[in-house]
Amino acid sequence: MRAFFILLVTSLYLAGCSQHKPIQDPIPKHKTFKIDSKKVGETRIINVWTPAFYQTGNEKYPVLYMADGGIKEDFPHIANTLAKLIAEKSIPPIILVGIENTDRGRDLTGFSETAFDAQYCPQTDGAKNFRSFITQELIPEINNKYRTSEKKGIIGESLSGLFVMETLMQHPESFDFYIAFDPSLWWNDHYLVRNANDLLGKFPDKEIKLWFAGSSAEDISIYTNELNKVLENKAPTKLKWTYSDEPKEKHNTIFRAAKEKALKWILNDHT
Repeated sequence: MRAFFILLVTSLYLAGCSQHKPIQDPIPKHKTFKIDSKKVGETRIINVWTPAFYQTGNEKYPVLYMADGGIKEDFPHIANTLAKLIAEKSIPPIILVGIENTDRGRDLTGFSETAFDAQYCPQTDGAKNFRSFITQELIPEINNKYRTSEKKGIIGESLSGLFVMETLMQHPESFDFYIAFDPSLWWNDHYLVRNANDLLGKFPDKEIKLWFAGSSAEDISIYTNELNKVLENKAPTKLKWTYSDEPKEKHNTIFRAAKEKALKWILNDHT
C-alpha cells in the first residue's frame, strides 16, 4: 500500500510539472496577440475570447484570466463553456484571457525548500515573476485593448490551481475572484496549508470570492480537505468561499466535471 501511494504521488508530480495536454476542443473565434514581458524575460502569446455581442455594444465586462491558456491547452475548453453558460443566461457575460505556457513548472510554482520537489519542478519561485507579469504588464494591456470593468478573476487546475491559491493567500488583492480545481497544495511540504492561519490573518479589507475543489487524488485531497477545515474555523470576514469535495472524480477529470458548477457559483452574486 505504501509503495502504491508513493507511485501515485510521483505520477501526480510528473503530471503537474510536465506540459499540460488537455483534451482538444473546437477552437472558438478569438483574437491572439504577443506581449514582450520584462517580468518573465520573454515574449508571451495571449488568447482573448469575448462574448458574442461584444463587438456590437459598448458595455464593459469583467475578465477571467487563466494560465494553461494556449489554443492546445485549456483555452478552447473554458471559452466554449463560457459561451454555453452565457447563452443559457446561467452566468453574466465575461471576457476570457488565456496565457499560453512556455515553462509551466517554472511559472506556476513558488519557492520550495523541499528536496523532493526539485526532482520535478524548478525551485526558483517563478510564480513571483509570472504573477508580476500578469498584474503589472498583462492586465494593463488588456484594459487598454478591451472594454473591461474593474472586476477580474483567475482560474486554474493542478499546478495552475496551486498558482491560484498562492495568489489568493499571499497576494489576495490581485483579483476579485479565484477558482482552483485540484490545486497542487503538496508543493513545498504543503506550505500554504501549514501556514494558512497566518496568511489568512493578513487578508485585506476587500470583498473576495473563492471556489476550490479536490478530487480523489490522495496527495491533493488531504490538503484541500484540511484547508476547508481551516476556512471553516478562520475564514476572513470579507472572503466568500465554498469548497467542492469531489471524491468520485480523478485528477484528470475534475476540471470538466466541476467547471460549470464553479463558474455559476463564482460569477453570480445571488448564490
